[in-house]
Amino acid sequence: MNKYLERLYNGIIKENPTFILILGMCPTLAVTTSVSNAFGMGVSTMAVLILSNLIISLLRKVIPDKVRIPAYIVVIASLVTVVELLMQAYARSLSASLGLYIPLIVVNCIILGRAEAYAAKNPPLLAVADGLGMGLGFTIALSLIGLFRELIGNGTVLGFQVMPESYVPVAIFTRAPGAFIVLGALIAVLNALKIKNNSAKKVEGCNGDCCHCSSACETPDKKKEVE
Repeated sequence: MNKYLERLYNGIIKENPTFILILGMCPTLAVTTSVSNAFGMGVSTMAVLILSNLIISLLRKVIPDKVRIPAYIVVIASLVTVVELLMQAYARSLSASLGLYIPLIVVNCIILGRAEAYAAKNPPLLAVADGLGMGLGFTIALSLIGLFRELIGNGTVLGFQVMPESYVPVAIFTRAPGAFIVLGALIAVLNALKIKNNSAKKVEGCNGDCCHCSSACETPDKKKEVE
């Protein structure tokens, strides 16, 4: 598979930040009461992910190792401020709905995690592809959760009535417990489909039992004896 397409596939499926890596739970549980809120948060986070990955990748050989985390945070915080101001100017209702959760993108572990784990070690185009993949995965996950919560909790999708008039909304799905229920159900479905994080590569003959692996448990003295 093309390495750029692989980054997109990993972000959306194999390493989905919400369903597989279980990251970014604060916005996932808080803003997914509706599809519009969930999609808005996902797109905002994706924009910051792509741009921060690009900038950090471009500066990866310039930023001193000892101050890399503060430098990453400065880059991310600056981008979040730009996104917040743009939303206040052009999407006021969405900005009001998301409220404090837009500035909190700064501390979203997905963004800092990708900066440290991938963008700081790879060229710009791959870093952008990684940010796009992770951002799409996050947006799709939030939108799915928001879809089910809005549909079951209000009987609507994007504000339009979908369920029949006789339908009685299940109010718990518009509250925090409903977010946990929907998230847990979707993760269970993915587990049933056997979609797991297989990023850790096993050596030939590895059965996953590191404690009883002779090569892993050999001490330096034993290795010398063998030599």
